[in-house]
Amino acid sequence: MNQCEQVYDIAIVGGGINGAGIAADAAGRGLKVLLCERKDFASGTSSTSSKLIHGGLRYLEHYEFRLVREALGEREVLLKKAGHLVSPLKFTLPHRPHLRPAWLIRAGLFLYDHLSFANTLPTTKRVRFGAEHPLQAHINLGFEYYDCWVDDSRLVISNVLDAARHGATIKARTSCEQLEFDSKVNLWNLSLKDVQSQQQEIVKAKTVVNACGPWLSDFTKQTKVDLHSRRGVRLIKGSHIIVPRTLTTEGAYILQNEDKRIVFVLPYEDKFTIIGTTDQEYRGDPAKVAIDDWEVDYLLSIYNQHFKQALDREDIVSTYSGVRPLCDDESDDPSAITRDYTLELHEQTPDCALLSIYGGKITTYRKLAEAALRQLKPYLGDFKTSWTHRAALSGSEYFGQSRQEIRSKIAELAPWLDNQSVDRFARSYGCLCFEFLKNKNTLADMGADFGAGLRQAEVDYLIEREWAGTAEDILWRRSKLGLLLNQTEIEALEQYVANKLSGGPKAQLRLVK
Repeated sequence: MNQCEQVYDIAIVGGGINGAGIAADAAGRGLKVLLCERKDFASGTSSTSSKLIHGGLRYLEHYEFRLVREALGEREVLLKKAGHLVSPLKFTLPHRPHLRPAWLIRAGLFLYDHLSFANTLPTTKRVRFGAEHPLQAHINLGFEYYDCWVDDSRLVISNVLDAARHGATIKARTSCEQLEFDSKVNLWNLSLKDVQSQQQEIVKAKTVVNACGPWLSDFTKQTKVDLHSRRGVRLIKGSHIIVPRTLTTEGAYILQNEDKRIVFVLPYEDKFTIIGTTDQEYRGDPAKVAIDDWEVDYLLSIYNQHFKQALDREDIVSTYSGVRPLCDDESDDPSAITRDYTLELHEQTPDCALLSIYGGKITTYRKLAEAALRQLKPYLGDFKTSWTHRAALSGSEYFGQSRQEIRSKIAELAPWLDNQSVDRFARSYGCLCFEFLKNKNTLADMGADFGAGLRQAEVDYLIEREWAGTAEDILWRRSKLGLLLNQTEIEALEQYVANKLSGGPKAQLRLVK
């Protein structure tokens, strides 16, 4: 077993949005950072969200005003920080008899508009629906307000890229097999194993962050230190279904069922619609989470109660489920459990500590990272002040750059690209796509075509620069093209990725004509 001589200031275990956000922030402050993830980055909860940057309108019902205010403030920061990934999205909230009185909902939306002093999105308005509207005829009153859409898994990857750009050591597909404290040198020892090569090494760190999400308790149990945790984790499953684009109206819908749960209807990747989510206590293996039949029926039922064009099971093209690791606040209702984050610090010595991350939501990941570094500062000494609130994320060239500006630059650089590819590159990669478009003058220069506009140059970039190790990484997290490729195309991509990583012969590919 190899032993690394370098001592890290922070070793972060878990490559979801929380781990990636802390790694980027810490590395940018000049700290020596290690980030390891046993699978692919964003392969757990962080790629199975509703893909929204939002204040959390329904959290007002639970009087979580601090969380909503912070989230609304972060919505504005992320619009400027990652304009290629985050974009405004109009929501329609239909009013039905079982909901609160319309005047009360309007008052709540007014509060939602004004809890943040920096709101740049359009404010709420009351609307009437005519006979041509896709909503059921008996639903004739509603409200419109704005939140934001985000590509959740690419937000994670962009933060990992930021961390690497600032000098962090990044280890994908590397599990932390054991954690112990070496009192002789006053440091943590992390036993790491490369999942593919099975090679093992021991690294040392002053502080450790447990950002394992649903596996937080599993990681705690394998340590050789009694952490005396006072908190518990409640796993809450959320499931979504994906159907062909069903609505011609602009924007998204937020539907409130009679059980007071919220279901979103969201436009997705040009041709599809996401419907979700559910809230259900989960006690199984987070790695094996999958949608249940009752969840499918539940989501279809709520949709069909609202819209004229009914859906059934045959319309579903894909599903996904995730597990949110929420801090146990002993609430009886899974929907009412706080989505706020909680940080628990275990001080091993006055110079060394371990920090565990409970809960959190993708919208407030940056604030969580800042809070984590405040907690760890006494163990790390002086380091640079906070910086991420005014810095562009990887993919944007400067803070405040819009997606349209990026799109125009892509179209100018590669006028031979079709509009669909330009749009996809702008909203997925932003300016990062310049790396695989460089020195390309025609579509043929991009290499072999795997289908749906995915070409060899893009695949090579994802493997060489973004830690993609499988076709699944490419199709479902780095892009969302898994919805469009057929089985033959997927198998060709799998073969190409395997051969490229092994250094073997090139796969037989269907070339662009």
